[in-house]
Amino acid sequence: MTQQRFESLKLSTAQLQNLRTLGFETMTDIQAAALPVALAGGDLIGQAKTGSGKTLAFGLPLLNKINPRDFGAQGLILCPTRELATQVAQEIRRLARYQPNIKVVVLCGGQSIGAQIGSLEHGGHVIVGTPGRIRDHLRKQTLSLERISTLVLDEADRMLDMGFIDDMSHIIGHTPAARQTLFFSATYPDDIRKLSGQFQRSPARIKVEDASDSPLIEQRFFICHKESKPESVERLLRYFQPDNAVVFCNTKDAVRDVAARLRRSGIAALALHGDLEQRDRDRVLIQFRQQSCRVLVATDVAARGLDIADLAAVVNSDIPHDPETYLHRIGRTGRAGKQGLAVTLLAASERFRLERLADDQKAPLSCEPLDTLTAGQAPLPAPRYVTLRIAGGRKDKVRPGDILGALTREEGVTGGAVGKIDVTDYAAYVAIERGCSGRALQCLSDGKIKGRKFKVQLLKN
Repeated sequence: MTQQRFESLKLSTAQLQNLRTLGFETMTDIQAAALPVALAGGDLIGQAKTGSGKTLAFGLPLLNKINPRDFGAQGLILCPTRELATQVAQEIRRLARYQPNIKVVVLCGGQSIGAQIGSLEHGGHVIVGTPGRIRDHLRKQTLSLERISTLVLDEADRMLDMGFIDDMSHIIGHTPAARQTLFFSATYPDDIRKLSGQFQRSPARIKVEDASDSPLIEQRFFICHKESKPESVERLLRYFQPDNAVVFCNTKDAVRDVAARLRRSGIAALALHGDLEQRDRDRVLIQFRQQSCRVLVATDVAARGLDIADLAAVVNSDIPHDPETYLHRIGRTGRAGKQGLAVTLLAASERFRLERLADDQKAPLSCEPLDTLTAGQAPLPAPRYVTLRIAGGRKDKVRPGDILGALTREEGVTGGAVGKIDVTDYAAYVAIERGCSGRALQCLSDGKIKGRKFKVQLLKN
């Protein structure tokens, strides 16, 4: 894309001079695509990678409508973590230098709510915060969103991953219907589509990606002995070293055998099959989505509806009986413009199925002996996260923001160490970076959530 200068936009002379002072002369791709739409007052969904310049893409339109003489909240920016909210607020303050007396207030958990209330009493043009704490202020009636003209959801997909959907919907419901609503997200899952349909008006969808980001799935096929499938799956995982993987088996017994073999070899693996109770099935899926389990071993029926945005690899321990099932399996990797890997094991008697796949794909497919994989048999690193289970859920009025606040209070963990948060009716699950798990467990066990103590346990693979 040809670089465009900010002078081509309908911005005040003072703001253009401020941008030059800050070192902004030409727009990034997301800025060039989003700013004309946003400055014209339209709703949009901006999809771009982190570091693409999206803060400026929503900051300029938001500030363009601020009335400095009105100290009521006119712009609201929701962020998933305290660290991101602080970073965004700092950037908004820099962009607002061209106008005197623009006040930006940060409202996040892990900080004194009393001090925040005192700050709000003096007014604030732009509110930047996390959903849980914003909702707390609405409940206490210490924040009014009645005059919000611009609402921004930054890293909307991560807020949904962390379980903030109820808080987000509640907050948006307190803003005027005539507002401008801007979503910015690295991915575009179904939940974003549903949220947009509920709260946006004919939004423009703007997606910026490199030309090299087109989906690509590398398919590899290996011949092995039928009775050695569990050991062969382990060998494949050690060779290819995927960040995460789903291993498909055709039967429940095969799932159990493969998962047991992987666990004995030190690989963090969980089994998913039809004999599991719904409670246990939910727990397994949550652990895998929260990246505290590196490998999920499943049957097709049990994995139905499984949607993982960043699945590095699919391994077919058993080749499926029909090409359609095969394509459905491998289509779970290589999404969102990322390269995927699909590896399939074949017994010698199953070569005819490879020929059927080749005919269906109208492309040559070849297999190779498993013994050709001689190098790279290192252990798989432990998952980045562990999952903590809290014995309290929606029925106990526990919300993701409550958990995040309990974790990030004084002497707790940073928001950056907290991964996805899932709240079910009777339990909540939070992903914590492995190195911070002890502190997080102690923080939740010793502290209180919603004024109550809940039992907390570290889930094992």
